[in-house]
Amino acid sequence: MSSRLEEKQSRNKIKEKVEAALEKYQMYLLLVDEAVIPKVTQSYSIIPPTKTNVFYSSTENAALESIERNKQYGQYIERIRKAINKLSDQERAIIIKRYLVGDTFDYQVYNELSLSERQYYRIKSKAIHKLAFILQL
Repeated sequence: MSSRLEEKQSRNKIKEKVEAALEKYQMYLLLVDEAVIPKVTQSYSIIPPTKTNVFYSSTENAALESIERNKQYGQYIERIRKAINKLSDQERAIIIKRYLVGDTFDYQVYNELSLSERQYYRIKSKAIHKLAFILQL
């Protein structure tokens, strides 16, 4: 009895991790082009300029941070896209319609895909576990 309970808890943890990864994907899609606004207030310094590659300008720092952040977001987005594209057509359709397109409910997705409720949940569960395996969650 305890092994079934542990298995169910394990499934729920996997599902939560995959759902969190898909939510993070959606947020990164929203943020990927957002620029960091640099400080535009002038500031003066008595320290003479140096001949090193160290940046002291807030504009330069903001630009570098923005580039690095967008690069990280892009890598994460691409990783999720590749994982989703490795799923079967039905699994991909369920994941995209359920988690990546607006706020939809399970019953809306299985009605739209003309699946029975039981069939839908089996395919969805399989897709979530495949994603967890592919993403190494």
